[in-house]
Amino acid sequence: MAIKHFHFSLGPVQSFIAQARRTRDFWAGSFLLSWLSAVAMQAVKKQSGKIVFPEADDDYLLLWLKKNIEGKNPPEQGGIPNRFKAEVNDHFKPELVVDSVNKAWQALAEKVYEGDLKAIDNENTKIIWKRQVKAFWDMSWVITDDLDNSSALDVRKNWRSYLPPEEAGVKCMMMAGWQELSGADRPNAGGLATFWQAVRKNSKIGIKTDLREKEHLCAIAFIKRRFPRYFNDVAADMPNNWTLHGWEVKAGRPSVAYMAAVHWLEEVLKIAQDHEHYPEVADQLWRFHDAAIDLTDGNYNEWDNQIECIKKYTTSNKWKALDGSVFFETALENANIYAKQAQAQKVLTELKELQRLVQSALASQAKPDLRPASPFYAVLMMDGDSLGKQMSDGNKQKTIAQGLKIFTDTVPNLVQQHNGFLIYAGGDDVLAVLPLEDALPCSLAIREEYTRIFKALNDAQPEKPPVFTSISAAIEFAHIKMPLMKILKDAHDLLDKVAKEKCGRDSLAVRVWKPGGMVLQWTMPWEKAIEDGNEGKKRLVLERLADDFANDDDAYGQLSNKFLYKIRERFDLLNPPDKNAKSSEDKEKPKEEEFALSQEQAVELMAAEYFSSGLCEPYPAVDRMQHARHMVKPLLEQCRPVYRNADEPNPDNWTKDKKVLPDAALLVRFLAQKGVNL
Repeated sequence: MAIKHFHFSLGPVQSFIAQARRTRDFWAGSFLLSWLSAVAMQAVKKQSGKIVFPEADDDYLLLWLKKNIEGKNPPEQGGIPNRFKAEVNDHFKPELVVDSVNKAWQALAEKVYEGDLKAIDNENTKIIWKRQVKAFWDMSWVITDDLDNSSALDVRKNWRSYLPPEEAGVKCMMMAGWQELSGADRPNAGGLATFWQAVRKNSKIGIKTDLREKEHLCAIAFIKRRFPRYFNDVAADMPNNWTLHGWEVKAGRPSVAYMAAVHWLEEVLKIAQDHEHYPEVADQLWRFHDAAIDLTDGNYNEWDNQIECIKKYTTSNKWKALDGSVFFETALENANIYAKQAQAQKVLTELKELQRLVQSALASQAKPDLRPASPFYAVLMMDGDSLGKQMSDGNKQKTIAQGLKIFTDTVPNLVQQHNGFLIYAGGDDVLAVLPLEDALPCSLAIREEYTRIFKALNDAQPEKPPVFTSISAAIEFAHIKMPLMKILKDAHDLLDKVAKEKCGRDSLAVRVWKPGGMVLQWTMPWEKAIEDGNEGKKRLVLERLADDFANDDDAYGQLSNKFLYKIRERFDLLNPPDKNAKSSEDKEKPKEEEFALSQEQAVELMAAEYFSSGLCEPYPAVDRMQHARHMVKPLLEQCRPVYRNADEPNPDNWTKDKKVLPDAALLVRFLAQKGVNL
């Protein structure tokens, strides 16, 4: 019997995952897409097919899809890519794969509808629900004789475009272009508010934390938001005589506000844990908690998060679950976030008193002040470089599949160790939300593990052609007031267009966003961004510089502000003038070499600025200028953009920009001051 090759893809990916108002929406889209892809794989296996790429997770496919497993933790994150390849025989029926995915989706949708919307008995809602649920997924497949023909599916997808149906009425607040479920024809229609009030009143399980007041969603977004409450009840008879089952998944996920406050809360819990010396801190911490939980109507919105550093200092789930916005004074003062402003002011009073007591405790230990929680968090997105081209080589496919399986299994622990919340790890893709302080070291740890895995596989199989691997990363540092959807969309742009296309792959790109917009962008090939640290461990140069700046600075960051404030002005002296620019007399400016300083001169100039700013004061007088040079030289190197050349093995020969740009220095200040005074 002839072996053929089945290529399958499920979408739309970006519009389903990235359209999110909360981190839990972000996670839900990834989880559901991965679950449906697993259903498709299982439908292939039930027809005697063999998944050849990616390497299948048999626990997921053979056990969790079919029943709950006693004594094992169920899958919590997406880890199965939305496209795969399989070996099949002549009797294989692709339509059964498509049918299986549709049946699984319909089974989940029905559970959500029955639990939340059936009792309302709104005819318009029924029509909208059925139309949207039926029309959403776009599945593409092709069967070829050649497994190495990786482009066949892409050619097949190009034959048509995915065009969701045009929608009337008021649009969903999460999924752009889709009609919300009440069927109201305008935003101020009375039926809009009445319908959603009824949904909140009639739904019994977790609706207050899942659906905010005045939030209107389409069927797709509503399923994303509510599916954890019903997933364990899903059961459906599938083609080829197997039964699909869901399992228990946690509903609460850490918000961006909670992620931003993680290390502030860690420090407070650490001090409160010392009851013998600081009993007043522990008492005040619970007074703050009680006021905050009254403000949020008894809801622990973050209940199921498992942030590593918070678990370390408390056994109470209440501190792993409190609504993240209560840690921020500006949020407590915002009536759009907390309508009960009288109670919010009580929380604010308790928060300020807690901060005062913590400062007193730290002062007694001669430790620096604890600043208020930083309002910045990080989104980390990573993707392997050019693996698709190597997949066309049949001699490399097994090694790639093995490496990616090991990598997928390793990433969750790395993200957890860095206090992050993993959204997705599958194939060579990673998506996570982290505290500001942990994003850079987490990205480096993942990159080092990715490199190590494939090096070990190559070394173990010298008879096979080596797999050349690298991975690029994008980090978005964002203020909690920034729309999450905008940050997620921008992360793809930063990764694809900057880290990969502009910088030459195997690179790291960073952007920082304040409510007013983007304030800096920095990118660098990994080889130029990393240095050797203590005990042979690698470290990002900017991470080390941020720590050094913080150590040199005063308690309020004024000295580094004084130095870094002048950087833009001083860089005008370091950079060659624009040859095409005109003077006020419309004459050509002098040639570049008439003004450009050498690297040594640039270091001396900026070291003098560092010295005069006062940042060297903690050091003996004879060592101060040398310390200034030690700080400035690597900073200037990170300020000069480098573009990787894949054909050039020596990084010293890669293309360097003629100009030094201030973004690396501004990023150092941002990291050192945790977003304050940016």
